[in-house]
Formats: sequence, C-alpha cells, structure tokens
Amino acid sequence: MAVTARQEGDSERERPKYSIGEAADRSGLSRDTLRWYERIGLMDYIGRDHTGKRRFSDRDLEWLELIGRLRTTGMSVADMLRYAELVRAGDSTFPERLAMFRDTRAEVLAKIAELQNTVAVLDYKIAIYEGRSAAIRPAALTTHDSEGIKA
Repeated sequence: MAVTARQEGDSERERPKYSIGEAADRSGLSRDTLRWYERIGLMDYIGRDHTGKRRFSDRDLEWLELIGRLRTTGMSVADMLRYAELVRAGDSTFPERLAMFRDTRAEVLAKIAELQNTVAVLDYKIAIYEGRSAAIRPAALTTHDSEGIKA
C-alpha cells in the first residue's frame, strides 16, 4: 500500500523530537507544568528516547497550544481533562465535544461583552478626569460612580 503525502505529514507531526526543555520553550509552559499535564492525563502518551527522557512531537505542541487557548477561556482543568478523555475515546464523542466548544464559545462571548462594558466605563471615567464634560455615560454605569459621587 502506498503512503500518501498526508500520512507522511501526519507521521512526521507525531515523531517525538523535542526535549522537555525545547517543548517548554516552544509552548511557554514550565517543565513542571508539562510533567504535571502528563501525570494527570491531560497529555496523551509522551514518547521517550533511548535513555528514557521525554520527547515531544509537533502534535504534542499543537495539543499544548489548544490547552493554552482553553485555559485562556477560563475552562477548568477538570473540563480540559474531560475533553482529553473524549478525544481519546474517538469519533463517537464528536457531539459531546462540539457541545463543549459551543458552551465555551458562548461563555467567551459573554466575557467579551462584559469586558467591552468595562472599557466603556473606563473610557467614561477617563473623559471625566480629562475634563471633558460632554462625556457620554455608558449604560453599564449605575447612577453613582465607584467613588460614590453622581457623575
């Protein structure tokens, strides 16, 4: 059977080639964090070299990037572990994974909206302190500002 270019690329992505130090540098995570992720099951099997030292693949680094993005969303480690278990369980878990990502996306969009409201309040306060009396009061601000003064 002939090996396709995709299969060759996939096998290259999965080839263990980075030491734990290189993986830490590339991922922005500490060596201890990488070991912990492996220990708790957030990382799938990490390859080892002939001396038993961990060797990370490009696929592992891509997984770490996804985990980093999920951490940024505020997803709990428990939910990330659940996601990792679903991935390992195979394609039959697509609907549950899709639901997780949809829920997380909705939560992120809600956080973005809250941050936009916060920026509007900050802009308003900056305008007040810069002496711009025509500052437009954002809807997110209650009748009294944080200093207890009607503004």
